[in-house]
Amino acid sequence: MLVAPYDVERAVVNLLRVSDSPRAIVFCSTRAAVARLHGNLSERGFSAVALSGELSQAERSRALQGLRDGRAQVCVATDVAARGIDLPDLGLVIHAELPKEPETMLHRSGRTGRAGRKGTSVLIVPPSRRRMAERLLMAARVEAEWGPPPAAEAIHARDAERLAAQAQALLAEEPSADDTAVARALLDGGAAPEAIAAALVKVLRAPLPAPEELSAVEAGPPRRPVRERPTGPGQEGVWFRINVGRDGNADPRWVLPFLCRRGQVARDEIGRIRILGRETQFEVAAYAAGRFAAAARRPDADDPHIRVEPVPAGHTARGPRPSGGDRGRRPQFR
Repeated sequence: MLVAPYDVERAVVNLLRVSDSPRAIVFCSTRAAVARLHGNLSERGFSAVALSGELSQAERSRALQGLRDGRAQVCVATDVAARGIDLPDLGLVIHAELPKEPETMLHRSGRTGRAGRKGTSVLIVPPSRRRMAERLLMAARVEAEWGPPPAAEAIHARDAERLAAQAQALLAEEPSADDTAVARALLDGGAAPEAIAAALVKVLRAPLPAPEELSAVEAGPPRRPVRERPTGPGQEGVWFRINVGRDGNADPRWVLPFLCRRGQVARDEIGRIRILGRETQFEVAAYAAGRFAAAARRPDADDPHIRVEPVPAGHTARGPRPSGGDRGRRPQFR
């Protein structure tokens, strides 16, 4: 699933909310990422446990027992901590961070769909890492279906079906004398049957974590071969600029990763980069320019002073790409 970089955690929330699986496991690459995601899911109302290498054997055993007896539904784990885990009713595996090797991806995914059961494995992929995901899938000889994560509207619709079924199941049960007495008291007190039913739905909905609003991410055309540049003769890209240049210690080794993160593009979608005195101009492949511009317009908490804007017609610098000043230093903004 293609997801904006700042929406990865929100996408995990929506995947867990839309799923009917009684158990799910979410994989992260580091212990710090496990701790962060586990804490955030717990704060949102999920019954979650964490598994990482820093836990003692007793702590890991308690976490696994909580999953097996139903006290927890979500496990957030690193690859090392999850090796050899066999959980019943595990129908969903989420790769919150991409693994580095296809064998690791297969091992993670193999935690579900066991003993003849069906299971789903979801890779959450920021646009800048799509090529890496495609290489993993190709190396593992796995065909995957690309698409967006579930939207909040889809989760609300699914909730309506689930809550209706849950309420019908409660209505089918024989009520106790005490419950019947309370119901009659409500009706005699003037409460309308529809209002009582709405109150029941409200009570059933209360424990559910709220779904998240996600930004739309354009899939774009199929990726080009790794060595092919996004522009060439007769294939001019679209030029943009940022308000930091050679005078502010701009350096290609910093500029390129920044552009990929800020604009949600891959490295091969950035063409020529020209570092000038007070600004840096760069070329974005024409097919990715709209996606880049939309993402780059959003505020950036990490680099709030950097402005990204199109280069006005006739203002594109000519000549080879200049080298940076003090290479590797954090840029200064103007």
